[in-house]
Amino acid sequence: MISCEKAAIICNKTQYDEASFMEKLKLRYHLFMCKTCSAFTKKNTEFTTLCQKANLQSLSEAEKLKMKEQLQGKH
Repeated sequence: MISCEKAAIICNKTQYDEASFMEKLKLRYHLFMCKTCSAFTKKNTEFTTLCQKANLQSLSEAEKLKMKEQLQGKH
């Protein structure tokens, strides 16, 4: 069985479609045996879903620089 640390890594990879079939299989077995990781996976999935629904976006580097200059009063 994989460690809880490895399970958390695979959980994150799975949510971004980066986990292999074998990793997913190992994760499922671990989650069946470990209720703590099972709860973590459930919360992590809920968080990812909420972030996707929120349609979060980050500022571009140019926007960050402009904001920094404005905050420093350099318009």
